[in-house]
Amino acid sequence: MMRLPKLAVSSPETIEEAAGVLADLGDRAVVLSGGTDLIPNLKRHQLTVDTVVLLGRIDDLEGIRVEGDTVHIGARTTLRAIVDSELVPSVVARAAGEVASPTIQNQGTIGGNLCVDTRCFWLNVPDLWRQAAEPCLKADGDTCWVAPAKQHCWAVSSSDLAPVLVALEASVTLVGSGGTRTMRLADLYVDDGIDYLTKSPDEIITSVTIPVDRGLDATYHKLRRRGSVDFPILGVAAAIRRDDAGVCTEARIILGAVASAPLRATEAEAALVGEPFGAESIATAAEAARKLARPLYNTDLTSRYRKRMVPVFVKRALEELAAE
Repeated sequence: MMRLPKLAVSSPETIEEAAGVLADLGDRAVVLSGGTDLIPNLKRHQLTVDTVVLLGRIDDLEGIRVEGDTVHIGARTTLRAIVDSELVPSVVARAAGEVASPTIQNQGTIGGNLCVDTRCFWLNVPDLWRQAAEPCLKADGDTCWVAPAKQHCWAVSSSDLAPVLVALEASVTLVGSGGTRTMRLADLYVDDGIDYLTKSPDEIITSVTIPVDRGLDATYHKLRRRGSVDFPILGVAAAIRRDDAGVCTEARIILGAVASAPLRATEAEAALVGEPFGAESIATAAEAARKLARPLYNTDLTSRYRKRMVPVFVKRALEELAAE
């Protein structure tokens, strides 16, 4: 049985107080929202912290509300609340329902899923195993065992909600010791398995804002070994706009779990825009996405299989939208 290390607990009552604790403690502290990913990581000693900052007493971080043409979701809103909500876009509820299992969705939060740590099978193992194989770059070692010739961490982004919300052009609000700011969700991520978020260590996501665009059709398809519990080994979020003649006027295709950040397939999008949205343009877009994706062998199933599934899942997602 893996046990948690000894940790101090801070339970602030305001988001400003929480940001202050993080600013004071630096990399010795970590934020806990739902904890469904963080707790296992702490048990595996992936993180070397001595304080956990709980957000459970900050009530204004929860809830879903509509203001004009936007939906606002508090960062501590559970995934199950999003699944059950009639206020959020249906594709967001669908992606939230794909996370792990219903039991975990009752505990996991949208903020936690957007910030979920990157994953790699050289890292997400008990500490004894990690030390036996020699620590990788992300575990303070000297080598990335996935691609030893390159001094770069290739751990993959494993969020289900991030690709969907990037496709919907959502934004996030963050509070830190320096104040409050809002940024595009797409700008939160960097394709680096270690430093995969652009936010400062003392900043906390407080809410997610999603534009309500009823002219945009969107969907999400997920590949995993089992139909529940597992993280994605490929996620495809697609958002399409068509004119009255059926010509695609706007397209966004985001690939998840093939890089350290959600990956936008711009050439696949270009293959759709200006063309009748049908079998021919869909096939061209799927092939463009295949050429872009370069998954490595660092998570479940082989990299070759995951790459072969990219055009399959892009095609499935786009065909679903074409049929609507």
